[in-house]
Amino acid sequence: MRPRTLRGRLMAGVLVLLALACATIGVGTSVELERFLVDRLDQQLSMVPGRFAVTLEHRREERGEQREHGDSRGQSIGTLGVRMVNGQVTDAAVVRSRSAAVTRLSLSGQDVAVLAAVPVDGRGQVVELSELDDYRVMATRGKDGDVLVDGLPMEGVEATVRRLMVAELVVFAVVMAAAGTAGALWVRLSLRPLQRMAATAQRVSTLPLSSGEVALPDRVPVEDRRTELGRLSAAFNRMLGHVGDALTRRHASEQRMRTFAADAGHELRTPLATIRAHTELARRRSAELPPEVGHSLERIEAESARMSTLVDDLLLLARIDAGRTLAREEVDLTRAAIDATGDARVSAPGHLWRLELPEEPVTVTGDAARLYQVVVNLVGNAALHTPAGTTVTVSVRVLPGEVELTVTDDGPGVPEEIQGELFERFVRADKARSRALGGSGLGLAIVRAVAGAHGGAVSVRSRPGRTAFRVTLPASASGPPDRPAV
Repeated sequence: MRPRTLRGRLMAGVLVLLALACATIGVGTSVELERFLVDRLDQQLSMVPGRFAVTLEHRREERGEQREHGDSRGQSIGTLGVRMVNGQVTDAAVVRSRSAAVTRLSLSGQDVAVLAAVPVDGRGQVVELSELDDYRVMATRGKDGDVLVDGLPMEGVEATVRRLMVAELVVFAVVMAAAGTAGALWVRLSLRPLQRMAATAQRVSTLPLSSGEVALPDRVPVEDRRTELGRLSAAFNRMLGHVGDALTRRHASEQRMRTFAADAGHELRTPLATIRAHTELARRRSAELPPEVGHSLERIEAESARMSTLVDDLLLLARIDAGRTLAREEVDLTRAAIDATGDARVSAPGHLWRLELPEEPVTVTGDAARLYQVVVNLVGNAALHTPAGTTVTVSVRVLPGEVELTVTDDGPGVPEEIQGELFERFVRADKARSRALGGSGLGLAIVRAVAGAHGGAVSVRSRPGRTAFRVTLPASASGPPDRPAV
């Protein structure tokens, strides 16, 4: 499994390289030591070629005793001597102890074949004998035309190499552990600027950047601009500066738009009220006016009423955007659903209206007028954008920690390409029809704004034959309200 973090990858890479270096050093030193020790064996074998094996050529009498197994004086323990004639072993002996005791050997046919294959060139060669394991042997030509083979055991060389390898493994393990610990601290120290940038980016990612005034976190310190991390820190700080400037300009623009909307709404209210008043006054004498003038007055009154509703909606959105505190009281959401559905039955009698409510009233804490407006907007949206005969179901459910209001219809559905922006301002599912029917494109935007101001959320799921608008609000705290301390 590869490490996920940059620090883990760097440490893994360093440790892998260190392990490869240690392995290379270990193999190199072991091979070189073995070669050195083997060369020492060859030097010992070549200093007095055939010294032990030559004593096997002839039996000699010494001090009245007949010596049959060769002269082992001055020979190392394990020294091998073999005399061969015409590829056959005539004598073979090995020195067994420091007292120069010599043991005669009876070599197997395989051992004889191995020794017969040793080239008679005075060079050392490693052979494996069934009774003696690995030996370094050297073959020389005797005076009688025979072949004399002297050998020294490889056991000492192999033991020395094994001991070196064990020592290297222990040393390398300690070095790896120490290097890993020190390297982890050093890498962590070196990557602190990246960690600070990551922490700053994490804090920025949690900020609400979509709207409102945003205070970006402090810039990361730049230690040395000549290094890669220093240049990256400086570039990161410049990026935060550009983002902060852009957010500041965006916030100022939003503030200007909110101020304009609020000021325009307040300024439009008075002339709209005046237009509606004069229109109503003129329509009282509609019998004295030509029919076309009466129709024009009727249209002026309808459009001025629609304009007043649009101004009220804009002012409501401006107040919510400005963070105005809404009323906080216990609101019976089931009563709001019943009243809104009852009004919809009167205004849209061609639809089939259904209510799905719990037996007990469901209350939430919030602004009663605004929450009622949420229900009215959703119900009116279903009536406005679905054909006659559509079944619309308004349901209220209590979920763990929240209350759910759902308005579902079996109409044609909302086009998939606009579902993501359906709660934006002045967005319409069917622009031509909505304008004809009087839709302003602010109803669902008000639903989202009011739900958000109450700590809730709104969503939509739509396909042909089923569209469901779902509003969730925090459940009101149980129990009586807190009394102020006296």
